[in-house]
Amino acid sequence: MNIFGVGLPEIAVISALALIIFGPKRLPELGRTLGKTLKGLQTASTEFEKEIQKAMSDNESIEEINNEKVVSSKDIGNQSS
Repeated sequence: MNIFGVGLPEIAVISALALIIFGPKRLPELGRTLGKTLKGLQTASTEFEKEIQKAMSDNESIEEINNEKVVSSKDIGNQSS
């Protein structure tokens, strides 16, 4: 198990130090707070990714419309000649 480049022994040491520093009463509260923070970051990241994808697809749609206009104006020019 490797999370962010930190293996199981490192996680155990960090957990033991957190237990010693914060005590058993505050540790669950800190865990909940950390979990909520990570969930919020994940949600924000997902929303950001969706916005980027939407902007890219909108941009592609605009480029397709512009390309169609160029092609149709060339067709009209060729028919006039």
